[in-house]
Amino acid sequence: MSEISDSVDAGAPKTLMWRSTLRKITTSTVMTSFLAIVVALLIGAFLIAAADGDVQRTAGYLLTRPGDFFAALGDSVGSAYASLFRGAVFNYSASNPGDFFVPLTKTIAYSVPLIFAGLALGMGFRAGLFNIGAQGQIILGATLCGYIGFTWHLPAGIHLIACLIGAFVGGGLWGFIPGFLKAKTGANEVIVTIMLNSVALYLLGWLLTLDSFRNPDSYLPVSPRMLPTAWFPHFFSTAIDLGFVLALLAAVGVWWLMERSTLGFRIRAVGDNPDAARAAGMNVSMSYVWVMVIGGGLAGLAATSQLLSSVSQQLNGNIASTFGFDAITVALLGRSKPFGIVLAGLLFGGLRAGGYIMQASTGTPIDIILVLQSIIVLLIAAPPLIKAIFRLPDPERRTKKLAKAHARLEEKAAKESVEEVTL
Repeated sequence: MSEISDSVDAGAPKTLMWRSTLRKITTSTVMTSFLAIVVALLIGAFLIAAADGDVQRTAGYLLTRPGDFFAALGDSVGSAYASLFRGAVFNYSASNPGDFFVPLTKTIAYSVPLIFAGLALGMGFRAGLFNIGAQGQIILGATLCGYIGFTWHLPAGIHLIACLIGAFVGGGLWGFIPGFLKAKTGANEVIVTIMLNSVALYLLGWLLTLDSFRNPDSYLPVSPRMLPTAWFPHFFSTAIDLGFVLALLAAVGVWWLMERSTLGFRIRAVGDNPDAARAAGMNVSMSYVWVMVIGGGLAGLAATSQLLSSVSQQLNGNIASTFGFDAITVALLGRSKPFGIVLAGLLFGGLRAGGYIMQASTGTPIDIILVLQSIIVLLIAAPPLIKAIFRLPDPERRTKKLAKAHARLEEKAAKESVEEVTL
């Protein structure tokens, strides 16, 4: 009997350790984000099947021949997601072995502006600012970068550095405006940045009508092409260029700034509790300004992936695409942390790259990709919904129960002590 009890006692700590580990995994933000992606893919599968003609046709006689329906369902969803994977990660049907990983290089290339803009917005979120002005900051960064790129005649390398500085300065200046207004007047950064997005778009449209910006050889409102001395060098003749390396370096820099520097500590303190930060002697107003300037500069650098690579190399009205708004999703999915933002940027870059192949191969509307992104945002913004769907443990509920139990014990002990004194 003693041997049995000893084995039970020895196994109890291991059981508790496994339970504790399992609880940490199921309650982590990483698990919540992963499950949000899974739910989004399931809902996307339902929408893909609902839009497929064969699925609709076989659903008409589902009860008599269910095998036809499920075969059409599997073929529709399977071929769509297989095409998405083939266009984003690995082209297993390529005849040339050198083309197997071409989709992955395109995914990386598409992720660069999302990473830059996601880092910009993530900094604002951690400071308690909901900066949704990345779209305008990208446009202003592109404007200054583009002007330097097609008008200045500098040696290779120096010209590229000048363009990068111009992109950062342009975005930083556009981020300074809402930051300054927030610091000095308390203006709502959401409203200000929304308005500045429109101002930046129409400002670029007006500049493209001027002789100094417009390409004289085109009837369209576009600028001349960037000079070759300002182009990003490519690696191994692929779609990956220096922009991806700079995006990774920016992520490392943001991590160091937020986690290891004094300014980053002030930014995090202001984001957690601005009143407490102010009481501790921190300059809350200047923290807002710095966050918006640095974030705006990072968003401005997102434009370099369009101008200095082989994507566009010309200023036009759609130079920012939807990167500024997609970056909101990237920052939320990455939990405003640099490493998470890089992974989220790669995920959304893959969805964008694979979406085109999915549409071309299976006829599935590329709007499904936008639906997937929107669902991910919805689920990330509502963690209790994910926990309710998968019945995940809620650590806050457990903490509240323990606090109530502790309070009851203290109350009982207090009553017993009063009774002893009375006796």
